[in-house]
Amino acid sequence: MSDEKKAALSPRRLVVVFQSAVGEAMLRLGLDLGFQTVLVEPDETRLQGLPKAHGDSFVHDLTAARLDEHTDVVLSDHHRAEIGDVLQEALAAETRWIGIVGNPKVEGPHVAALRERGAGEEQIKRVHRPIGLNIGSRTPAEIAVATLAGLIADRNGRPGGFEF
Repeated sequence: MSDEKKAALSPRRLVVVFQSAVGEAMLRLGLDLGFQTVLVEPDETRLQGLPKAHGDSFVHDLTAARLDEHTDVVLSDHHRAEIGDVLQEALAAETRWIGIVGNPKVEGPHVAALRERGAGEEQIKRVHRPIGLNIGSRTPAEIAVATLAGLIADRNGRPGGFEF
């Protein structure tokens, strides 16, 4: 069986870390695209007063999200204090892909956070940033579309335009 066919038949799991407008859009669209979706929000207080999160399930940590080789992990907020710990855990798992939102013109705070935790350059390079196709996305929905299109292209072995 070709690699393309294997990719199309493999389970698709999308773990979105952190409740945010971008994360909400990724979870909602991810379901329509055939991803099993999981929201990970370590801080329960951030969910108070919000409508029920879209997606298949909600958990408070990555261990409960059951990361595996079919899982794409996206951190939907780069301002959270937990990014270093979350990324360290995601990098230790056998995830297919890891990314974090952010401006491509500045070094992301995840780099320093991972270095502080002893991560080497190869580990840091596993974290994609920026994420999504280079379509000039600005709104949460546009960022979600760009990110999910890029993940689909990557899974299918196609050049999706992740380069900036």
